[in-house]
Amino acid sequence: MSGAEFAQLRIELLRSARGQVLEIGLGTGLNLPHYPNSVLRLRAVDPFPLLPDRLAARSDVASFPIELSCISAEDLPYDTQTFDCVVSTWTLCTIPDPVKALREVRRVLKPNGAFLFLEHGRSEDIGVAAWQDRLNPLQRIIGCGCNLNRKIGQLIEQAGLTIRRLDRFQMRSVPRLGGEMYQGSAMPIAASSFRQRPLQESQ
Repeated sequence: MSGAEFAQLRIELLRSARGQVLEIGLGTGLNLPHYPNSVLRLRAVDPFPLLPDRLAARSDVASFPIELSCISAEDLPYDTQTFDCVVSTWTLCTIPDPVKALREVRRVLKPNGAFLFLEHGRSEDIGVAAWQDRLNPLQRIIGCGCNLNRKIGQLIEQAGLTIRRLDRFQMRSVPRLGGEMYQGSAMPIAASSFRQRPLQESQ
């Protein structure tokens, strides 16, 4: 996921990141070189950090302090309304309870904060979506819990976030079943306006 198309998408998403930032699913730190100077501090969570030497090398050249916690996004250890931005790239497909994690994202965002997301998910093409459904059980096994068919926009809104921008497109360098992209930003709905709905798993 370090190819040129992936890097360009990261740059486009992260150019509006600012202030105190939380990243869920830091992985090997592929986003780190693409954060702008407007970021003051990055906190990140990941239950299973991979390739720690590579992550350390990318962290060492960042222009801001980085703090990594080896925990799941479903239970964030941060105070309410802490962050100016929360970032998720190719992460919501694997979180066991994505709506619970997104409700935590909503909780820790400041009222004027932004959730920046870049995720693959369910296709708008009925035929492609049908194949995603058929192959999803196998994908979950070989892809370490990755789901092909989550309705990312629906999950975000179900968690009490309002989508401000959503771009749907197909990546050129990835097979269509795994390259149906959701890229955009969302902001938290005021607590007084949001009535929590029951948790529902996407297909």
